Amino acid sequence: MATGWDPRPMTSPGDGAEWLPVLDIPPPARQRRWTVLLRWLLLIPQFVVWWLLNIAAFFVMIVGWFAALFTGRLPDGIFGFLSSVLAYGTRVNASAALLVDRYPPFSFSAPQYPVQIEVRPTPLNRLAVFFRLILLIPAAIVAGLLESGWYAISWVFWLITLVLGRLPAPLYAATAAVARFSMRLRAYTYMLTPAYPKRVFGDEPVPADEVRSGTRPLLLDTTAKVLVVLFLVLGLAGHVVNASVDHGSDHDEDDFMAHTVTSWTTP
Repeated sequence: MATGWDPRPMTSPGDGAEWLPVLDIPPPARQRRWTVLLRWLLLIPQFVVWWLLNIAAFFVMIVGWFAALFTGRLPDGIFGFLSSVLAYGTRVNASAALLVDRYPPFSFSAPQYPVQIEVRPTPLNRLAVFFRLILLIPAAIVAGLLESGWYAISWVFWLITLVLGRLPAPLYAATAAVARFSMRLRAYTYMLTPAYPKRVFGDEPVPADEVRSGTRPLLLDTTAKVLVVLFLVLGLAGHVVNASVDHGSDHDEDDFMAHTVTSWTTP
């Protein structure tokens, strides 16, 4: 198990109405090179299970949308299922992004796994629920650019980790920033939180006794922040190139937005 992970129950100090879903990942540690080499191949069964879970989550989310629209909150059963799917996908994503070395379990409940999330049942604004699909568009575009940019140079991160046997701190922080923003966006999409995704460039420093993991707080140095900006630039450049290849169709911008939002609301 990676060092530095605090397995205590997560009781993050709240930020009032601005409390955001929490992602806990241990600080960067040594990884087995053979698992780094075969990481994505080993995770294929996990990707299949996660895809199937997303299909179920899509239909459960529709039911939850109607329930939240009338009651102002998600029913406990729906909240529990969607938060479990979110946690499952976050564990798989963290492993695929080389943030942890340990293989994720095929289970909703994984209290001993080093990657944990925290979401809290919270009353929802009915108006925000009604317009959720529209409201998430800006954050979905940012997440889409971040993920596209990260994937564009992920092979460099993979090669560095394979050679060094660990993910260097700036690469870890920048990758964790993308993973956390994506997790928060999906939590917002699932109506697990009323808090809009934010803090893609990390958190403010806190006293040493409040540090809980490598991502609580998530601190990005200058190099890590530059990498996050690079992800955004590469993601945008990739979409521009794709639009050019598609012959400058009048609907390229609409297609990009529709594809980005659809990727966050459907399996």
